[in-house]
Parts: sequence; structure tokens; C-alpha cells
Amino acid sequence: MNSRDSAASEITPEVLLRAYACGIFPMAESADDPTLFWVEPELRGVIPLNGFRVASRLARTVRSDAFTVTVNQAFKAVMDGCAEPQPGREDTWINRRIRELYSGLYALGYCHSVECWQDGELVGGLYGVSLGRAFFGESMFHRTRDASKVALVHLVARLIAGGFELLDTQYVTEHLKTFGAVEIPRRRYTVLLEKALQGPAASFLRLPVDRPLTGTDALAIIAERG
Repeated sequence: MNSRDSAASEITPEVLLRAYACGIFPMAESADDPTLFWVEPELRGVIPLNGFRVASRLARTVRSDAFTVTVNQAFKAVMDGCAEPQPGREDTWINRRIRELYSGLYALGYCHSVECWQDGELVGGLYGVSLGRAFFGESMFHRTRDASKVALVHLVARLIAGGFELLDTQYVTEHLKTFGAVEIPRRRYTVLLEKALQGPAASFLRLPVDRPLTGTDALAIIAERG
């Protein structure tokens, strides 16, 4: 599915939530493009929460607490970081409208960020949308090696602790494959999404947000889920 929207008033945070519930999400061609288009991939990327893999070297980094990991403390700064050029990605799909829409979802409590800090500086993080028992990962960035990976580990621990069932990555990259990401057909994704949206909603904030979670605790939560 691929339809372009050029009227700024047509998409609101509430419309965006309904779109996610239908399995579609918006993107822009570039940061300078004022329009958005809806996307519904034939093959969808997901990371099974019961099959999340953490390489031994990364696990050592997580346990070392080389980064202080926080939640919802610098949402707009994380979006700014995700919009920065990265190696192999000179342009971004995060335009002004994307920033406005997801900031609106954040204000409503449906969007969240995970931040990695080092010496008081934001060096990595990610953000995404929480709906029902599904979490839709939007983007991640790093300015220091392993910062985004550590953020992802902490995200998964939080999702498991909060009762989530589906971690949607939209697409699968070689980077995400190392964590166990797989591609599934749209029909299979729709089944998983419908199941994740039924019944009581998960809680992204079940783990405390007033103090950082240690890496050891995050890995223990993931190991328990298996």
C-alpha cells in the first residue's frame, strides 16, 4: 500500500494510531519533503521477544553499564538524533510532519523513547509507538559504538516486563538480524497484530522510569523470557 498525503490536516495523532492498528505507517521521501505516504510492506520485520539474541560481546557492554539508560527523558532529542545522517544513510525520512505527529503521540502517552547517555551527553537511543501489546519501533541512532544496541536491549527488557507480545521493526536489516529479527508475510503479521491488540494493554512503564535499570537486570529479564 502506498498513497501520498499532501494535506497537512488529514493526519492527526489519533489517525496515526488507527493506521498502526491496521498495519500501516507513514514515511516521507526525505527530510525536506513536506508530504507523507502510507506504507504496508508485503514482508514485515519483527523481533520475536522469546527469541531475542544478545551477542556475548554486547552482553558484556550491557553489564558494564558503560551507558546510563533512561526512558522518556529526551524524546525530541532522540528524534533529532534519528534524523541525523548515519553511515550508509545520508538522508532521512523524518521530516517536520513526522516530528509533529510523533511528538503528539508522545504527549498522549503512546510514543516512547529510550536514551543512552555517557558523561552527560546523549550518545544513542530509539523511539517507537506503543499500542495494545504491540510496540512499533520507528528509528534508532548512535553517536558512540554500541549505544543504539544497548538501547535496544533495554527496550526489549522493558517490553517483556510490561507484557508486550509483538515488536515490529517494519523492515529487517543485517544489523537487526543479529538480534533475531525475521521477515514475515503480511497475512501472518496481521494475525499477530490483531492478537496483540486484543485484551488488556501492556504497560511500557511497568519498570521504573525514575531511576536507570542496570544492564544486569535487563539481561536477566530477557533470559527469563528465553
